[in-house]
Amino acid sequence: MKKNVKFGVLLAVMLLICGFTVQAKEEDTIKNGVYAETLDLSGKTAAQATAAIESYVEELKGTTITLLAADDNEVPVTVGELGITWKNRDIVAEAAKLGTEGNVIQRYKLQKDLEHENKIYDLEFSFDQQAINDILVNECAKYDQKAVSASLKRENGAFQIVGGQPGYVLDVAASADKLNDYLANEWNGQDGSIALDIIVDEPKGSAGELEEVKDLLGSFTTSYSSSGSSRRANVENGCRLINGTTVYPGEEFSTYATVSPFSQANGYYMAGSYLNGKVVDSLGGGICQVSTTLYNAVLRSELEVTERHNHSMIVSYVDPSADAAIAESSGKDFKFVNNLDYPIYIEGYTADRKITFNIYGKETRDAGHKVSYVSEVLEVNKPQADAIYADSSHAIGYIASDSAHVGYKAKLWKVVTENGVEVSRTEVNSSSYKMVPRSATVGVATDNPQAYEEIMAAIGTGNLDHVRNVMNALISQPAETPEVGEE
Repeated sequence: MKKNVKFGVLLAVMLLICGFTVQAKEEDTIKNGVYAETLDLSGKTAAQATAAIESYVEELKGTTITLLAADDNEVPVTVGELGITWKNRDIVAEAAKLGTEGNVIQRYKLQKDLEHENKIYDLEFSFDQQAINDILVNECAKYDQKAVSASLKRENGAFQIVGGQPGYVLDVAASADKLNDYLANEWNGQDGSIALDIIVDEPKGSAGELEEVKDLLGSFTTSYSSSGSSRRANVENGCRLINGTTVYPGEEFSTYATVSPFSQANGYYMAGSYLNGKVVDSLGGGICQVSTTLYNAVLRSELEVTERHNHSMIVSYVDPSADAAIAESSGKDFKFVNNLDYPIYIEGYTADRKITFNIYGKETRDAGHKVSYVSEVLEVNKPQADAIYADSSHAIGYIASDSAHVGYKAKLWKVVTENGVEVSRTEVNSSSYKMVPRSATVGVATDNPQAYEEIMAAIGTGNLDHVRNVMNALISQPAETPEVGEE
C-alpha cells in the first residue's frame, strides 16, 4: 500500500519535471491584485469587470478639458463631447484567464507574483474625430482675429498712414493632432487644459511702401442727376463703402463683397434695376453705376480686370461696352487685381449728383504714355413694334408700361499713345445688350361691348400711342342718362 502512495507522488513530481501541463479548473472570478488603471477588478466576473469599466468611462465623460483658443480664450468641453469610447475591451477576457491556464507551478508562481505586485492593465480610448473637428471649427475658430493691414486715409488732400494689427488663426489640423496626442499620452483622467495651435497672421504693409502712394493713376466720373432720391442714396452709399480702400500688390478687389449686403441695415433703398428685360424695384437699385464708374477708373489706371459683365440692357451714363454690372441674383461681380509693385488707394466721392473714383499709387509709367478708351458700336437693333397685353382684371383706363430699350452689340478698345503717337489699339471687351420693345398692360374690363371691341382693336394694332388715344377717348365719354322708368 505504501509502495502505491510513493509511486503516485513520484509520478506527479515526474510529470511536473517533464513539463506536462495540467489544466486547472477555470475560475469564475478575476484573481486578487488585478486592476484596470486604478479600478480594482479583484473578485469580479468578466461581466462585472466589463460593467465596472463602462461605469468608469461614463464618469470620465463628465471630465472637462479646457481648450485655449486665440487670445487665450477658453473653450471648455467635456470628454463626452469629444466622443470618448473604450477601445481595448479584450483586456477583460485576458484578466479573467490569469491564473486559470498553465501547469501547477506556473499558476502558483502567478499567484505569488500578484501578492507582491499588482497586475495593472492600461485602458485605451478612442475619440470621435468628427466631433473634435466640429468643436475646433465651430467653438474655437470663432475666436480667430483677422489681421488688419496697414492702410491709408486721405483727408484734406493729404494721406495719413493707419497702422495694422496682427491676426490670430486656429490651425485646425495641427490642433486636432495635438489634442489627440494629449488625450492618448498626457491626460490622466482628470480635468485639464491644452493650448491649441494658433498661427500668427502678420499684417500687410509698412510705412515705407505706403508713403510711395501719392500719384493719381486713373480717374472717372459719371452723372446721376436724373435719378430719383432712392437711387441717388444707393449710389452715394455704394461710393461711401468703397472709399478709402487700400489694395496691396497681388490682392484682388471684389466690388460685390465690398458693397453688399443689399439691405436697409446697410444703407440701401428700393430703386429701379434690370431684371429679365424689365426695370423692377430692388434694394440697392443703381449700385451698378458705382461699379461702372470704378471700372473706368481701373481701366485708366491699367490695373488687371479679372471679372466684368455688361448689363442685360443698355445704360445711359457710359458708352456701350464701358459698363460693369454687379448682380446678386446672377452672381455678377466686378473684380480687379492690383498688378503693380506698390499698394493703391481708392478714393470715391459724390458731389453735385456726380460720382467720382480716383485711384492713387506710385506712377511708374513714362510721362508721354497715355491711355484712352473708345467704344465701337457694331450693331443697333431697334424695336419694330410695341408689346401690348390685355388685362381683364382691370377696367378700361388702367395702363402700366415699360420703356423700350434699343439693342446693341459693341466693343471697347484700349488706345495707347506714346508722346502723342498711337502705338497700340487693343480690344478690351465685347458686349451684347438686349433689344426690348416698349410694352404695356392695358385694362379691358367694361360693361360696354362696343368699348370693349374698340380697346381690343386698338391693342391689335401693336401701337401703344394709338391704344392710349383710344383709351382716353373711351374714358372721357359721358355716361348715358337713363330714361324714366329705366334702372
